[in-house]
Parts: sequence; structure tokens; C-alpha cells
Amino acid sequence: MAECHPVGFRFVMEARERGAKIIHVDPRFTRTSATADVYAPLRPGSDVAFLGGLIHYTIEHDKWFKEYVVRYTNASTIINDDFRDTEDLEGVFSGYEPDKGKYDFSTWTYKGENVPAAAGHHAAMTGESYSHRSQRDVSGPPPRDETLQDPRCVFQILKRHFARYTPEFVEQVCGTPKEVFLQVAEAITANSGRDRTTAFCYAVGWTQHTTGVQLIRTTAILQLLLGNIGRPGGGIMALRGHAAIQGSTDIPTLFNLLPGYLQMPLVGNKDFADYIESLQAPTGWWNNFPKYAVSLLKAFYGKAATKENEWGYQYLPKLDDEGDYSYYPMFFRMQDRKMRGLLVFGENFAVGGPGSIMERDAMRKLEWCVVRDPFLVETAEFWHMDGKDPATIDTEVIYMPAAWSAEKDGSLTNTQRLLQWHDKAVDPPGDARSETWFTVHLGNKLRALYGQSTQERDKPLLAMTWNYPLEGAIQEPSVLSVAQEISGYTVASGEQVPGYAQLKDDGSTACGCWIYSGYVPKKNVNLAASRTRDQPGEPTNHSKWGFAWPANRRILYNRASADPEGKPWSERKRLVWWDQARNDGKGGWTGYDVPDFVESKAPGDNADEQGEGMDALSGADPFIMNADGRGWIYAPHGLKDGPLPAHYEPFESPMANALYPKHRTNPCIVTFDRPDNPYNENPRQGQPNPSYPFVLTTYRITEHHTSGAMSRWNTWLAELQPELFVEINPELAQQKGIANGDVVTIATSRTEIEARALVTPRMQPMLINGQVTHVIGLPYHWGPAGIVTGDIVNDLIGIALEPNVKIHEAKALTCDLRKGPRAARPLVNEQQHADVSQGGAVDRTHSEGEEMLHHSPLAGLPG
Repeated sequence: MAECHPVGFRFVMEARERGAKIIHVDPRFTRTSATADVYAPLRPGSDVAFLGGLIHYTIEHDKWFKEYVVRYTNASTIINDDFRDTEDLEGVFSGYEPDKGKYDFSTWTYKGENVPAAAGHHAAMTGESYSHRSQRDVSGPPPRDETLQDPRCVFQILKRHFARYTPEFVEQVCGTPKEVFLQVAEAITANSGRDRTTAFCYAVGWTQHTTGVQLIRTTAILQLLLGNIGRPGGGIMALRGHAAIQGSTDIPTLFNLLPGYLQMPLVGNKDFADYIESLQAPTGWWNNFPKYAVSLLKAFYGKAATKENEWGYQYLPKLDDEGDYSYYPMFFRMQDRKMRGLLVFGENFAVGGPGSIMERDAMRKLEWCVVRDPFLVETAEFWHMDGKDPATIDTEVIYMPAAWSAEKDGSLTNTQRLLQWHDKAVDPPGDARSETWFTVHLGNKLRALYGQSTQERDKPLLAMTWNYPLEGAIQEPSVLSVAQEISGYTVASGEQVPGYAQLKDDGSTACGCWIYSGYVPKKNVNLAASRTRDQPGEPTNHSKWGFAWPANRRILYNRASADPEGKPWSERKRLVWWDQARNDGKGGWTGYDVPDFVESKAPGDNADEQGEGMDALSGADPFIMNADGRGWIYAPHGLKDGPLPAHYEPFESPMANALYPKHRTNPCIVTFDRPDNPYNENPRQGQPNPSYPFVLTTYRITEHHTSGAMSRWNTWLAELQPELFVEINPELAQQKGIANGDVVTIATSRTEIEARALVTPRMQPMLINGQVTHVIGLPYHWGPAGIVTGDIVNDLIGIALEPNVKIHEAKALTCDLRKGPRAARPLVNEQQHADVSQGGAVDRTHSEGEEMLHHSPLAGLPG
């Protein structure tokens, strides 16, 4: 966290000064480790084993928060009699279909439930979604045993599932010394319960595994057992790798989502009614799905969205039921010449994407590619990289200079769902323009071009609301008008709605993203721009600083901060509570945060077993986004690779699975067996490849940012970190005859790269399954463009994906290492490269200094 999120880490340091204990678990000893009370090393890719060990410790030592677990989680719920665990089936759950590498989920449900076919195969079954529909075979809620003794209840299944995750097992698999693991376990459990809470913070790299979703799930299970969800100082914080990554999933760049995590319709959803029926949850908050869907379509299509035409539903694109339009399949389609063109906005995947050799080659198969970026990054330079002759590349590449964040108005949505507004400081120089300018003016030109068309395919473009006011000399669209559309308004009056509770499914409201509703509650009142600090002695929720979605709520599921009777579990940790004196004695929820619950539903209110929506939840069911109102220790549906996490080895690993020898890796891994994507090994068919004996992990450092697109052109940062390096432990260095500063080669089946050796005890050899295992580390910020250049680390990585959200495995793979430079191979071909001064160069000398002058060393210009 200190390396990648140094601004946020200052709050950790403040907490430490007030007595908080900091624990850092990481393959590398970093700047965070240096400030921690406990540093626990672990082998890359073994995180589920480590966290499973913490779950085992918590249960075995009776450290779990019993009242919270029994009342607020599904620990007591009885599971289908046909369900079988990985412990029963030697590494897979019931329903596994080995010929397909997939599961039939039907045995995972609560007893008496089944998953309808429409929900069972919907694209929503990707993890990045919400509680899915289930149907009861009998009336009433699923059976529960609140004594937690029934062998088919979730708690007993969980206990058996993690029974072998002992401290000794953690040491064997993770390489974490037993005594260090026990320090961590004792500290976390001692700091959890009624009066204390523990928070987990993880960076994006924690997700980049073929078990990534289940890894985060393991953390959620642990935090539910400890009573740390929905309470101050608890929870799980995903430290996003960029200022607006959270925003880019809220108003999504993801192929399977519409704004606000509404699912994209499938080809099989023939009409709007079928779409709603397949996704509306019968109970819980997602029963409101129709309100958000209709309001979104009204925001999209305005007057063209009517009840008679299904609110414009047929204008939406539909996903093929079995289609995969995620990141890597897109590049393979490109490689196979099934895509004609590509628009790239501020993305440098030619360096930043694992499998980047294939990605650059795929772009050479396009007819055209438009790249918008402040600098000529490698994604705009692919046509003459890797020794390619530009004369043989048919792709027409159009570079369009982009504005920096300080050169445009707008908002960023960061780690804790906080929308913060940034005001433009200066106009962008030259021809540089904001994304809003580019998109709105492109839309205007396309609509004018197709304005007289009568073809059915052009109606969605012409039906869109596209009336954003233009301002100033460069005709910049009003970003506040976009924010007002996103926040939502009443169609008849045009007045802003105060929040999502006012959204309707009758076409009377429009809202571009329901979870953002209310951040502009009145015309020109922008709560994302709020900058009022809490005063000394006030509760430190910072509720007047920016706007946290939804409803400016700072902690999700905060009903769980109070006990079933509505009283705070602890006065030290009071957040929201039931106040019987409110509303003229009728009572209501109040506190230091916006209650994440129906304000008037009393703690003692019973669930209506035949009711819908929130009526079907009791006044003590805090997890309202789940259909049963409970935190899911066990996921009865919604995940593709199991209702519980299990330890599997990374796709490329130097060792067997010590827990399940018959199933070395996640049985549902998505692989691409193609000549342009070789693997070091195929663990489904054989043993580890001895040619690649070392574990490799990639990471970020403070002085550079992701692919280097925002830092390699800065001389100050270039001076601090001028060259690609590889961290090697002294024992491995001695074994290979490598001295600090030597040039070394790192090799996988994809390619070889070279780097300077940084011989350091920060990387330690580990004893895994009785085998000495060496881990080496590579930062991935360098490429052949910019002031400081280097080989592309992500060229080393093959493409194997996690099955739920299709994220790559970049933090745990295998490699070889040798002293000396790699075999000579040209990275770029400088012939026939246009002078950037004739191709849209941007002179930024007046705003950022001479050292930030836009130039490309690839063109032979001085660096």
C-alpha cells in the first residue's frame, strides 16, 4: 500500500500512531513491510491457503462472533442434500463436468430451492453482479438450524471444508513460518468481535490470479465470521490501481454491464418483460431492478423511450448467451481478423497488458486504430515495434492528443466509492481535448451523418438523448450537464431527483446510473464538489467531503453495526441505531451515517414469508442486496467455480497441489490453446516444467505508474527509477553467479527480456512442500517509448483467466533466469516513422515544464 497508494497510506500511519497494529502479508518485503508490526511472507498465488488457515484458526479457537454470525449470515442455512464438497470429491464440488471444465450449479442451492434455467446460464453468473433469482419448491424461507449443529448447515460445511488448513499446512504451502502465521491469526482475532474491528486492504494484484474472485471471497468469509462487515474500522477495501477504476466499473467499461451494475440483456431475452423477469430478485433490494432499468433507458433515449416500445429496450445491443466479449477474447478476435477497428482511450495495453506480444500483433491485423493519450505511448506505436517493417502493416493509426485531468472538469470515483470533483485549472494545449469533448462531438457528427437514415440499425444512434450544452472557445461540453443526467431527474419537470428512492418504473424518471442518484440533487448543486471537513470531536465519517454512492453512505450494510435489537454492538463502534423517539414515536434508524436499510423498518419487524422486495426481509436482515438479507459465507449461486473457495495452484506453478493432487489448478480456468499464446506447461496434462523452476511475480513501484504512460516521460521520476530491474534473493544470485547490477535474462515460453539484477534479502527463498523455492520480482513499468526505456515485462506472461470475471493471472507464474543479456532482438524499427511535430505533437512547456515536452524517443528524437 505504501508503494502503490502512498497518499492513502498516510491514514494507515495516522492509525498506527493511535495504536493500530499493522500487518503486511506479501511475497516481497516492501515499504509497507518496513512500517508494519508484523510482516508475513507468502508464496505468490497461495493466498487462499493463507486466508483459509485464518478461517480454520478462527473456528477451531472459538474466536468467531457468534451472535453476529448466527443472526446476520447464512451460517445456519441448510444446503441441498445432493451437495458434495471438494473434501468429498478430492478437489471438485458436485456438478463438475470435466469434459466442459464447468459446473452444473443445481446441487449448490439452499435446501428446497432451485436456480431457474434463465438465471443459471445468464451472463450475470460472472461474479461482478448481485444476488440471483432462486425459486422455492416449497413455501417459506429456506430451513435453518440456529444451533449450527446440523451437518448440512453452512457452518458445519465450512468447518469441514477448511479443517485441513492448519498452521502447518499454511507453512507447507505458503512458505509462511508457522510462528509468524500464528502472530497474524492471534492479532486479527483479538482485534475483532463486539468491541473491536479489523480491516483488510488489498491491491489490484490480489485479484490477478486464476482463483482471484474466490480469493476475495475467502476474505469476505473471514470478515463475516469475525463480525467485521458493515461496521466502522472493519470491512474489505479494494485499493484501486488508478484514481477512477471504481468509476469505470460503476459506469462501466465492462462488456456485460450497464451503468449501476445492471446486467446487459442477452439474445435470449426477446423482450423487456423477459429481461426484467430474468434479473429481478423476488426478495431484497434488487426487487427494485425495474425502476433502475426503466430510468436508465429514459436517460438513454428520452422521448424515444415509451412504454409502447418497451422503453427503447430493443435499441440495446444483446449479448450472445454463450459469447465472451471480455478483454482477451477481443484481442484474439482481432488476431483472427474478426475485428476491423479499435478506439483506445488512455490505455497502454501494448505494455500494460499481460500477453502484450500477442496484443501488439493483434493490433497489426486491424484496418484502423484511434489512440487518445497525452503521449505517444506504445499502443500508438505498435506498427513499428518488435522489428516490424511498417510497410507490411496495413493498420491506419490515428493519434489524437488527450487532455490531462487538470485540463478538464469532471469527477473521479475512488477506492471507497467516493465521487470527488476536479475543476479545470488550465485549458489543454494545442489540439489536446478531453474525453467528453471527443465523445460528444463525435456523437454529433455521427448523428448528423446518419440523420436522414431510415434503416432499423441506425435508430439507436438517432434515438439517444444528446443535448449537452457547449461552452467556451473550444466548445467544451458541460460536464455538469452530464452529471445531472447521471444523477437523475423527473421527466415532466426536468428537476433533479434527490436520490434513487424516487426512481420509478413508469417512465416518469430518468437516471444515468442509479447508484449515483442524488449526487446532483438540485440544478447546479454538485455534492461531489463538497469539501467540508469534520470538526474536532465530530464522528469522522467525512460525510460532507465528496459524495459516496449510494445515497452518500460511507459504510455499506451499516445496519450490521447494530445488534438484532437495533442497539450498537459497542459504544466505541456506534454508527447507526434504532431510535424509537423518531417520527413521532413510530421510530426510525439514525446515526452517524446514512442507514443502509429501510428507515422505518423496526428491528423487531418480522419478514413476510410471502412478500416481495424488502417486505420479505426482517428488521434484522442487514445484507439487503442478497435475496435472503444475510451475508453469504456460502454462495448458493452466482459463482462459476464453487460455493466456497478452495486452494489450487496457479496455472503455471513449480509444484503439485498439496491439498488436492488430482486437481492441481482451478478446474474452471479459462485457457486459450493457440500458437500465439504458449504456456510454460499445461497442468491439466502433466507435471511442472523443470525448464522454468522459479516463481515470478510482477508489481508496481512508487516512482512509476502502471504501464509507465504517465511517468516515463517525467525526468524527475525517470531519474529516481531509470532502469528496469529484477529482485533476486542472495542465495539464488550466488547459485547463478549473479552480482548486484549485472544484466540478467528472464525467460518464459513466450519470450525473454533483460533487466538489471537487484540482489536483495527482501526476497527470501521459501521451503514449499519440502522444496526450496525461489521467487523473483519484476516491476512492469518500462517499454521502448519515453525518456527511460526498457524491455516489456508483460511480454513474459501467458493468458490464463479466472472463470468468473475473466481477469488474467499476472502475479504468479514460472520462469527461468540466467546471467547475461538476452538474445539480440530489435524492439523497434525507426524507419518510416513520421516526425511527431507533423503528427499532432502537443507543446506542454507552458503548463508542465520543458521536461514534459511531448516527444517520442522511438522516432529518434532526443530523450
